[in-house]
Amino acid sequence: MGCVSSKQFKRAPGYEDPNILAKETTFSVNEVEALYELYKKISYSIFKDGLIHKEEFQLALFRNSNKKNLFADRIFDLFDLKCNGVIEFGEFVRSLSVFHPDTPMEEKITFAFRLYDLRGTGFIEREELKEMVLAILNESELLLSDDAVEQIVDQTFKQADLNDDGKIDPEEWKALASKNPALLKNMSLPYLKDITMAFPSFVLNSGASDEEL
Repeated sequence: MGCVSSKQFKRAPGYEDPNILAKETTFSVNEVEALYELYKKISYSIFKDGLIHKEEFQLALFRNSNKKNLFADRIFDLFDLKCNGVIEFGEFVRSLSVFHPDTPMEEKITFAFRLYDLRGTGFIEREELKEMVLAILNESELLLSDDAVEQIVDQTFKQADLNDDGKIDPEEWKALASKNPALLKNMSLPYLKDITMAFPSFVLNSGASDEEL
């Protein structure tokens, strides 16, 4: 009986001091403590080991642990800072901080760039952009013709690829995002400002209209 009780109140693997996390992120100490409750809810939803696995992450984001989606995979990979296939509490807080409304726009732009840079080359290539556009449309349940998707990709590259080298570098992406704020529309989750007041369901909705992509 004592064994069960000790497990029940055991800190999750990767737990870090809220004071340290608050200093390194946009969150306050109270907000970090509230996020720990959210983290526990997600990390015990399927595997119950105190770590967030990809299936649990997808269930929290999209209410479906089996749905294959490049958008969800990319978000998970960027949250998984140690690249060990799971998200620990410190990684969860540091990564989620990017989505706080008060986080500097520069950090949001950088995170969004890494989201689209699928192969980690330091550039966004045309095929990568197309793959992400298709993934976002799929997650949003928007059906567009192949021609419409190609048009979105072509228009984006026409705006962004200022030196015509067939790829978008970080500075070009920054300029594009500055001119098109809708690109970063989903990089802010308003409820994170009220995390201590209302316990939210953790949902990232990437739904964007054609004009916003």
